[in-house]
Amino acid sequence: MAQQTTTTTTTTLRTSLQLGIYKVIDPFVKVLIKIGLTPNAVTSIGFILNIGVAVIFIAGAETGARIDFTYVGWAGGLILFAGLFDMLDGQVARLGNMKSTFGALYDSVLDRYSELIMFLGICYYLVAHHYFLSSLFAFVAMIGSMMVSYVRARAEGLGVECKGGLMQRPERVVTIGLCALLCGILSNYIGGDYKLYVPGIKYHVFETMSIFTLPITLLAILTNITAFNRLREAKKALMEKEFGQRSFEQKDQE
Repeated sequence: MAQQTTTTTTTTLRTSLQLGIYKVIDPFVKVLIKIGLTPNAVTSIGFILNIGVAVIFIAGAETGARIDFTYVGWAGGLILFAGLFDMLDGQVARLGNMKSTFGALYDSVLDRYSELIMFLGICYYLVAHHYFLSSLFAFVAMIGSMMVSYVRARAEGLGVECKGGLMQRPERVVTIGLCALLCGILSNYIGGDYKLYVPGIKYHVFETMSIFTLPITLLAILTNITAFNRLREAKKALMEKEFGQRSFEQKDQE
């Protein structure tokens, strides 16, 4: 019961925040509609921007120094900007009366591609600069992100709604983008080679890169928890659905 209340509260807060953002972006959405952009075109722009994110990370891996987090900061800013288009396409469809079944499918498919390409860039950057443990967590976060979406899609394909959880796509985009941006900005003040040591511990417990990698580690944990929670909720809903169908069939036979 407590978990259900928490989920409801989280959903309500998330919905209120979305409505607030929609009020801000709606004038821009109307401009996009006026110039003739379709929802699928907006989705495609967001996808191309995410390719740009991967390119920035790969460029930072190939040409940037290990203590230079400029590329991480620029990639973070572009992640947030690309994430904006993830909201714009839905609003363009709604306000422009251009909803379509294929559009919904196209949006979902390109969202998955966008996220995978973004994580490709992140993993490439981390491996190239020898953050091997962090690259492993980034890969686990990518798995969790995909499974959060897959469990929902599979459950809805079986006829049950499955939208709960803390780490849905908007939360993932904001977390990664904001932390990458902060890493790039704060490195100019604390230095790219900053390390924090605790007496009695041989290795440093925090460094500049941790501003970016610690949230990714948290993401790796929370996305997979969200996926398993969705699986459990889907199981419960499917069992209730099957029980209801059996009861109906028994009554019909009587």
